[in-house]
Amino acid sequence: MQNDIQSRPMVLKVGGSFFEDESAQKDFFSALCMLLAQEKQIVVVHGGGTQVQTQLNKLGFESIKHNGLRVTPKEHMPIVCGVLSGILNKQLVTSAQKEDIQAIGFSLADGDFCTCSQISEDLGSVGKPHPQNSFLLQTLLNAHYMPVISSIGSDLNGELYNVNADQAATCVAQVLDADLFLLSDVPGVLDENKQLVESLCHQQSEQMKKDGVITDGMIVKVDAAQLAADELERPVIVASWASMSKIAISKQQEIGTKILPQFNHLPTASSGIEHTL
Repeated sequence: MQNDIQSRPMVLKVGGSFFEDESAQKDFFSALCMLLAQEKQIVVVHGGGTQVQTQLNKLGFESIKHNGLRVTPKEHMPIVCGVLSGILNKQLVTSAQKEDIQAIGFSLADGDFCTCSQISEDLGSVGKPHPQNSFLLQTLLNAHYMPVISSIGSDLNGELYNVNADQAATCVAQVLDADLFLLSDVPGVLDENKQLVESLCHQQSEQMKKDGVITDGMIVKVDAAQLAADELERPVIVASWASMSKIAISKQQEIGTKILPQFNHLPTASSGIEHTL
């Protein structure tokens, strides 16, 4: 199992307030620099819904969400693309470069590693990503580059789509057979006593929702992680981006909450994530 985790890349998804905290970015990329020095292969996938919403509001566009996905009329796409694949992507690339990381930024639409299909007419230009081939990503990783990927995809006809960043990160993890970390500004899932829950199966998380322990934004995170774990057929970690330094410094440090795939409630030698790097 240790060999499996050593050989698998790490896909790290960030978004939200991460972009508003330069100190958090510096600490995060410093931790990644240490991990890269340990020969880990890392891909960063990002969204930026808050920043997209702000820019749409400034330009007088109404923006709403439906079941956690941003309804994106086609006329919104130039703005969404500009924020995600332009400003935010390059912000992360330059933050990484400040820590001497060879970062290279692009989107889901580049390099034929992913293609998208429209989810529904009601959502507009919102796409579901489908993994294709790993050639571009693996070539960059083997050359010691760290891809930084925005959640803008395209279909085979060249139509651009706004993709949920958790789904984008899951797709990248599928392409690379990688371990997936959904990172935010919270340490993981907390129980009724505000203590970190080390692992959750689907039945446990559903009961915690019913009991009002998992609420609001954490429901969205847990649901996304559960879908990802089921797609990848291995646990997905919900954790804080600040906790990446713990992995970098202590090779066996467990972080966050492990969301287990529904086919198996207990980690096994083939599916468990051990943070032994």
